[in-house]
Amino acid sequence: MAKLSAPSLAATLLVAVMILSGGCSDRHGTPVTAEVPHKHEHKPPHGGTPVVLGEEVYHVELVADAAAGKLQAFVFDGELENFIRSSVPSFEVTATVDGTPRTLVFNAVPNPATGETVGDTSLFETSADWLKTTRAFDATLKSITIRGTTFADVKFNFPKGNDKD
Repeated sequence: MAKLSAPSLAATLLVAVMILSGGCSDRHGTPVTAEVPHKHEHKPPHGGTPVVLGEEVYHVELVADAAAGKLQAFVFDGELENFIRSSVPSFEVTATVDGTPRTLVFNAVPNPATGETVGDTSLFETSADWLKTTRAFDATLKSITIRGTTFADVKFNFPKGNDKD
């Protein structure tokens, strides 16, 4: 057996380490590490309640103004980063408050500054006196269509949302 010099031994070990570590990469060539995967989180930009539609295809962020008894609904992409316009003029949510179902009708809000109109907007609003005093409730978004896809019977809690991650 031939004896390796120190530089040759170091080079051989370096090649071996590169071969062994190079075998662990994802399909994009990014090295895979043994780190614990990070929790998949989305931060609602207005600090509201995120409601996931589908398999995180879209989100609706609900933002309360308790003093006014108002609730706004912003439609976002799956990452809660970009506003997504919807053609629906309104959508309904049934909230259960103290065992009593209450219907909230969210109406499209036009915004001349962004060019959004009823039938092409990402903002919807509703108001009810009971929203001034009720801080939490379970609810179901009955149906909303976004870019041709309809999402129905979406259950969530306000203010927790429905993101299971």
